[in-house]
This record gives sequence, structure tokens and C-alpha cells, in this order.
Amino acid sequence: MSVLEKNHFFIRKLHSLFGVIPVGLFLLEHLYTNSFATQGAASYNSKIEFLQSLSYVLYIEVFLIILPILFHAFYGLYVVYIAKNNVLRYSYYRNWAFYLQRITALITLVFVLYHLWALRISSALLGTEVTFNTMVQHLSNPGMFAFYVIGLLSATFHFANGLWAFFINWGIAVGVKAQQVLGWVTGILFVILSIMGLQGLFAFL
Repeated sequence: MSVLEKNHFFIRKLHSLFGVIPVGLFLLEHLYTNSFATQGAASYNSKIEFLQSLSYVLYIEVFLIILPILFHAFYGLYVVYIAKNNVLRYSYYRNWAFYLQRITALITLVFVLYHLWALRISSALLGTEVTFNTMVQHLSNPGMFAFYVIGLLSATFHFANGLWAFFINWGIAVGVKAQQVLGWVTGILFVILSIMGLQGLFAFL
């Protein structure tokens, strides 16, 4: 029996927790920051400058963002690997949501790794700043813009649906009625976050 199999329950709980705190909170903060793009370049640049001026920003990024994302992502790959998908036999909503959670996990991982490299790691290595104009140039290619739209929608769905699973796995939403209500709430959350994110993206056009 492997280490993962022996500690599967504990690691699965930790994986679920990290998906909400801090990874989910980082997604919410990211969407909120990008929403300032709808107010123009000056507003967006001011928000980015504030974040980059925070004390110990490198430690915050590494220990509260990058490492939790990597843990959640790579254990998530293991979960995707062992998952048994049967949507063709049982095509009800929750089964499809389970399947899409795995698909969006893969898409979101590719998207986040690219995004971190293109707009954080490479800019730090080259000593360049991320500004409103940087984003305009980055998203000026239609293919890249489409990639960001797909990545955004995958991330918001993965978070919202993962939040539903989190409340159930941690024993917060108990009972069929509570889980049904939670399904509607997280579904609405997915729509709100997606609209918020898309408005931020389109602002760079």
C-alpha cells in the first residue's frame, strides 16, 4: 500500500481545504483585482502597484499561493487518475458535475501554470512590470484571449463546484435538501464569478 493510499482520507481533506483556503480565496482576490480594469488603466495599475508593494510579498506568493496551488493541483491529478467516470451510463446532473470537475481541473492547471509563468515568473526574471498595457498586449491575440476565456470559466466552475463538495465532505451541508440548496447557491456563484471575470477580460480589449 502506497503512502497516498495509507493517508488518503487526511490528504483528501487537506486537498479539499486548500481548494477553498487559500487557493479559492486567491481566485476571488484575483477576480476582484482584475475587475478594476473596467474602471480604466489608472485604476487597474494602482491596484497592481498596491499588491506588489505589500511587505513580504514574495513569501506570501510562495507559501500562501504557489505551494498550496501546486499541492492542490498535483494531488488533484492523482484524484483524476483514480476517478471512475460513468457519465454515459448515469447521465444525471451530479454525475456530469463530477466529470466536469475533473476536466476543468486539467484545463485550470494548464491555464494557471501558463498564467504564472507569463505574467509573474517571467516578468520577475526580466524585471518588467505587469500593467494595464501589458495585459492589453498579452490578450490582443484572439487565440490567447480565447484561451483565457476558457481558462477563466474552467477555474470559476472548478471553484464553485468544488465549494459544493467541500461543504458536503466537511459535514457542513447534511441532508438532501441542504445539498440541493447548496447546489443552487454554488451554481449562482459560478455565474456571478464568470461574469465578473469576463468583464475584467473584455476591459483589456
